[in-house]
Amino acid sequence: MQISVVNAAGEQLLNCACPNDYMKIVNKVGSLGVVQHAAIEACCGAADLAEELIGRAAWPIDLAHPQYVAHLRKSPDKSDYSDGRLLADLTRVGYLPRVWLPSSYERDLRHLVNHRQSLVNRRRTVKLCIRALLREHRVRPPEKAVGWRKAWMNWLKTTPDLGSHARWIIDDLLEELEYLDKKISAAEKHLHQATANDPQVKKLLEEPGIGPVTAWILRGFVGRFSRFGNGKQLSRYCGLTPCNASSGKRQADAGLIQGCNKLLRATLIQSAHQLIRREERWGNLAQRLQKQGKAYGVIVAAVANRWMRGLWHRMSKERKAAMLAEA
Repeated sequence: MQISVVNAAGEQLLNCACPNDYMKIVNKVGSLGVVQHAAIEACCGAADLAEELIGRAAWPIDLAHPQYVAHLRKSPDKSDYSDGRLLADLTRVGYLPRVWLPSSYERDLRHLVNHRQSLVNRRRTVKLCIRALLREHRVRPPEKAVGWRKAWMNWLKTTPDLGSHARWIIDDLLEELEYLDKKISAAEKHLHQATANDPQVKKLLEEPGIGPVTAWILRGFVGRFSRFGNGKQLSRYCGLTPCNASSGKRQADAGLIQGCNKLLRATLIQSAHQLIRREERWGNLAQRLQKQGKAYGVIVAAVANRWMRGLWHRMSKERKAAMLAEA
């Protein structure tokens, strides 16, 4: 990794490569004086290194948002040397765009959630391949058979309308689909065990519109709800607020913001669809926005936005009250 050190006046004291080991980093920087502030670009392994430097070397560490740091860069050239100097200068003047440093439990939970999601994505790809092969051969299922239900699967396994090669491919894909179903069930079982004693997951499961998968994703990627100052901050972190694209007298939005975790946002959008269909309050809101001429995608995002703001109030207030009671 690249290490860049500047003093309070902005003079560069060090900018060189160093092995990715916290002791070697501390030894290389220690001779230059006491570390007042430090930053690491948020990337693979950055959180573990930050925890080591915080816990073992007592360094004040912040994680820098790599996308926002890239926007601050004006030079067309990119190198580890210039990136290190930029992070050091931003840290020195207090302009570093920081991101949250999750605990090891939350990072492990994220790994589990992402692993399950990768299996789900693979299963979806297999299903799309099966559907594409059926369309290619112009094979139609029975009218009353619902896709991927028992009757539909029985028809797919026995239909005589496929050629020998297509039949072999379908059987191979069905075998892979069965394997992925077992893997996903095993991943979900492991997630249940990992969060069995998590009070925040239990509280999330009490909320309407939140099932186990949504609770795991919120717990892993949001963490503590009380770390946000208000519900608007939480909604923006989840990518549920519009991106401002205003200039001069022109006031406009450019869709939802992109600087967010895409899995977290997609999960909340799916939850909003369920809330509109099943909860009277959100269904009425959707109808009012539809009468105003709003597109359905905008309506769903608005429901998810307001729902997350209310969830912040319920989750963070109870946690703060419990902390005050313990004190």
